[in-house]
Amino acid sequence: MSISTIYETLETISQREFGDIVVSAQIVSLPTGMPLKLRFDIVDGSLLDVFISVSGRYSYHWERRLISANDLYRHDNAPHKKWQYVATFPKHFHDGSEDNVVASHISDVPEDAIRDFLTFVRDKLLSST
Repeated sequence: MSISTIYETLETISQREFGDIVVSAQIVSLPTGMPLKLRFDIVDGSLLDVFISVSGRYSYHWERRLISANDLYRHDNAPHKKWQYVATFPKHFHDGSEDNVVASHISDVPEDAIRDFLTFVRDKLLSST
């Protein structure tokens, strides 16, 4: 499956299953037309970016620092040596800040991962109101 098709599938899932928190979703492309990432506008004004590469690298990144300082959440599998102590290395989760890193149990299947992450976002939003 191509990256474009994956992003289109994730966009559809977000609109059908998470319309209460996802305001919009769009595929951001390079000038060449190659898809770079999928960007979501979240109901609280925050942004969520999904990056998936053909090599298997990924990042599910929810950026809330414009709303609340040091408020970001990211699952990724970049093999940073700094996080090699994490049990699920290279998978890891930035929980609230760049430096608070814990094990990541997000699925390696993009469709399941986006559901997991958007459920996390929904729960965080509900708990903060």
